[in-house]
Amino acid sequence: MSAPAPRSQVADIARQARALLVQVRESRWTGFDPPAARSSPAGTASPDRSSAAASRHPSRTATAPERSRRAPAAITAAAPLVTTPMPAEPSPWNSLEQVALAVSACTKCPLHATRTKTVPGEGDAQARLMFIGEAPGADEDRLGRPFVGAAGHLLDKMIGAMGFPRERVFIANILKCRPPGNRDPQEHEVAACLPYLRAQIALIRPRVLCSLGRHAAHALLGRTDSLSRLRGRFFEYRGTPLMPTYHPSYLLRTPADKTAAWKDLRQVMHLLGQSPPERHPTEESEQ
Repeated sequence: MSAPAPRSQVADIARQARALLVQVRESRWTGFDPPAARSSPAGTASPDRSSAAASRHPSRTATAPERSRRAPAAITAAAPLVTTPMPAEPSPWNSLEQVALAVSACTKCPLHATRTKTVPGEGDAQARLMFIGEAPGADEDRLGRPFVGAAGHLLDKMIGAMGFPRERVFIANILKCRPPGNRDPQEHEVAACLPYLRAQIALIRPRVLCSLGRHAAHALLGRTDSLSRLRGRFFEYRGTPLMPTYHPSYLLRTPADKTAAWKDLRQVMHLLGQSPPERHPTEESEQ
């Protein structure tokens, strides 16, 4: 049989290439992820493309780690949220008590020389909701507990308005020691302390994280956007939805933003399956 003409050969190669490209995209190999789905209108659900794909290709159903890698950086509040298991991370601690003991003996940064007490965090070891601030203040350094001053009093009211007693959530900070003069956390201090916080999150496995203030949001998300640009929407932190919002100390200084903070917490409540009250708790006058 004579060899095909060059034009026919090129056409055959082109058809084979197109067929291979279709196979590659359908197999969802790295580098060929489908574009992120557009946000659905409020109150509607996004199409379940994964189930449709599974029906077409049962053997190609994505595993949880694969779904985690393909998850968008920001999760819109309107879209249904599919949480994914938190990736395993090597840790020398098997309990929150072990983490607290390690924190109490920590000398990885100069803050150990100026602290009165370490502040590892406190709350329910099986909490569905975890709040993360930036660093302890003077009252926290004195008592060894997070959010016990004026900002802590406001946070307690916010948590209570969400339908939780303080004991049913977990409260922690990025830093476990107070920076002198309540200055901003420094990069090397954050780097030294983050392993403790990551271990706590992995042990607790909360359904939702809520970061308080821009320093906490920046440390967890690795971004430098202003908090006004970050707040009001969910991000994913190691497989867990994270809502950035204002720090209670900021809200004490800027009461006009309390309404915005309450809108953020209402979204958290919706995600937890709770019905939030219409009136936000910070409309009350502070005692």
